[in-house]
Amino acid sequence: MDQLDAYDAILFPSDGRPPSIVQLMTSPITIPAHHTSFTTMPSRLPHPEVYMDYIAEGLGPRAWKYQLVEALDGMNRKFANPYIIFYPTISRDGMPFPINKSIRDIQGRSFKEEEAWRGNIIVAKYRDNPFSSMIDASMADFPILKNYLLTHFSPRA
Repeated sequence: MDQLDAYDAILFPSDGRPPSIVQLMTSPITIPAHHTSFTTMPSRLPHPEVYMDYIAEGLGPRAWKYQLVEALDGMNRKFANPYIIFYPTISRDGMPFPINKSIRDIQGRSFKEEEAWRGNIIVAKYRDNPFSSMIDASMADFPILKNYLLTHFSPRA
């Protein structure tokens, strides 16, 4: 039986509720290593789609994408434990996801509707590799994420 592991992640709900901690489930996968087809590298597939309202069903990881946050603007070094932002890309009815009001509130006057984060956004934390070494995030990470979201718009724009 496949072992499911869960890691604490931060959910930024699109309906304007405050961000909160959720359990991001992951399941084991095996992917081929780049240098040879005989070696495989164990990894974990996260399931942020569980928290994404209106996301297309049955597509799994094809219905969402991610963006790595390894440093804030102006930093000389990368974070020891970077972040991975999961965002929905394919809705079940083909319509755009609703603008994320939580992030809109964070961006304030710098908010741009055409570059808005949409849908529920899940942020996880990792150590070395985003899909093999996830670690728990906490609300102590919120100020860093808030700083990032204040100046960075959705990669979908």
